[in-house]
Amino acid sequence: MNRAPDRFLRMTRRYKAPIERVYNAWLDPRVTRTWLFTSSASDSNSTEIDARVGGKWTITDVREGITYTALGEYLELDPPHRIVFTFAMPQFSPNSDTITVELSQDGDETVMVFTQSGGDIASELENLPEDETQTSEHGWNLMFVALGHAVEA
Repeated sequence: MNRAPDRFLRMTRRYKAPIERVYNAWLDPRVTRTWLFTSSASDSNSTEIDARVGGKWTITDVREGITYTALGEYLELDPPHRIVFTFAMPQFSPNSDTITVELSQDGDETVMVFTQSGGDIASELENLPEDETQTSEHGWNLMFVALGHAVEA
C-alpha cells in the first residue's frame, strides 16, 4: 500500500545562471559551504561531500555556540538535471526526508524545482503543522537566496 508522505514541501526558484553552475553548487563543497545550512551568523562551518550515488554528505555549522549537523546520502545524480538525496538532522529527529532537486534550462535562466518529502507507512509522525511548514519553507528560502548569490556572481 502506498501512502502520501507525512511531510511535503515544493518550491520553485529561477536563477540567472547556467544549469551546470546551479547543479554544481549543490555538490561542490567550496560553493555549498557558502549557502547550504549556513548563514552570516555562522561561527564556523564544515562541509564534507562525497558526490556519488551512495556517497555521504555532512554539514556542521556552529551558530551562537550551538552545533547543528545536517547529513544524508546521495540516492540519484543525473548531471546537470537531477539530484536526489536523504536529509536528516539527528539532533532533532531520528527520521530523514528525501530531497529532490530538478533543474532545467529556460533561456539564460535555470529553473530549480525543490521537493522535500518525508515519513513512511511506519512513521508515527502526523502531518507537519502549518506553522512548522512555514518555518521550514522560510529556512529553505533564505538558503535559496544565498544560492542565488553564489551562482549568479
